[in-house]
Amino acid sequence: MLSEIFKAYDIRGVYPDTFNEEIVYKIGRAFAYFLKSKKIIVGTDMRISSPKLSKALMKGITDQGTNTIFIGEVCTDAVYFASGFLNKPGVMFTASHNPPRYNGMKLCRESAIPINENTGLQRIKQIIENEEYDKNKTKKMGKIIKRDILKGYVRHVHKFIDVKKLKKLKIAVDAGNGMAGKIIPLVYKDLPGKISPLYFKLDGRFPNHLADPSKLENLKQLQKTVKEKKCDFGMAFDGDADRIFFVDENGNTINSSLISSLIVKNILLKRKHSKIIHNVVCSKIVPETIIKYGGTPIVERVGHSFIKETMRHTKAVFACEHSAHYYYIDNYRADSGIITSLIVAEIVSKENRPLSKLLDEFRKYHTIEETNVEVKDKDAKLAEIESIYKNQNPKSITKLDGVSVDFDEWHFNVRPSNTEPLLRLNLEADNEELMNKKKKELIELMRK
Repeated sequence: MLSEIFKAYDIRGVYPDTFNEEIVYKIGRAFAYFLKSKKIIVGTDMRISSPKLSKALMKGITDQGTNTIFIGEVCTDAVYFASGFLNKPGVMFTASHNPPRYNGMKLCRESAIPINENTGLQRIKQIIENEEYDKNKTKKMGKIIKRDILKGYVRHVHKFIDVKKLKKLKIAVDAGNGMAGKIIPLVYKDLPGKISPLYFKLDGRFPNHLADPSKLENLKQLQKTVKEKKCDFGMAFDGDADRIFFVDENGNTINSSLISSLIVKNILLKRKHSKIIHNVVCSKIVPETIIKYGGTPIVERVGHSFIKETMRHTKAVFACEHSAHYYYIDNYRADSGIITSLIVAEIVSKENRPLSKLLDEFRKYHTIEETNVEVKDKDAKLAEIESIYKNQNPKSITKLDGVSVDFDEWHFNVRPSNTEPLLRLNLEADNEELMNKKKKELIELMRK
């Protein structure tokens, strides 16, 4: 069961089948034993199982003699903020965009340094399996300290913009019954403009739609609201509000690489010659924009722990992923949908032009939605794809994350899922006809 829930970047399972109070109690003890820290921060999202699971975790932590700082229901980047601000390790209970029965944990060291399978998750799993935590179980119990960090969090995220430059924008926001429904009113309370809220009531059953804005069907009501209320733009968050997706003033969905390019331009105009990271799946427009505005692009694997680690040793000021994660050096290198929402609002305000027009500069390529194909042997299929396209004289083939092949007029990446028997295809071309042709070609090859 532990092998099933310990993933590459976090711990995640179905409550109560594979992820329950008994397991979480042991994780609490193992995490405290592993860290040897005096205090651990704990926050939760609004999932129905989060209160029971967080209590079990804190019991495990305090039984091990470690104190817990409980910050209540928050967005994931509020835990990262607390970890950075207080310089303590942290745990966030969330299953992000997954359906209601799922829950999970994102773990970090002090200063929001992520813990993945190579930097602690496998060791914590081993500690549980061997019950190593019994070796130094103390008779002195730890305490649970309740602390409200949201006022400090709001002050922190406001520092990323010049609040005085914000105009009275009308913004539609779909919280998907997730944590943005609590956080957005706090962050935008004293700012100019009007929020048109959709599904702000916290509800871990997700009665309106799943908190997964990467799926177009979950954006329909937001698109409709933007058009009906003549909003300047719309924003949609996932369950723990670390990801954000945008809809322009015409109700059209926006590819995250276009938003990334807009933010890159904005940052490099202020912080010239900075290093900026993008993952291997982002559109070519992202590194091209970084170079155009005098920055240095750095490509990295998909995954927040790889991105944050590379940010740390390169001192990159910003990083972006195709999945709508946006990372900021001044946010302890953590991703934040809330900070991104403020930056886009500031850009639209300063430029005094519609969001769709601001993005025209970056509309150069035709990009497919990430497409998953089930395969029996991921490694064999990747080797076959590499072999076939190597014979077609590509400009380059790289294997940083799966297989990336670059031709003059199109390029693609096929990479394996960490948790499922799937290969993920991302593809981009200079025109729509070529994009559709090559997408069909590759999907047929992947399904053979």
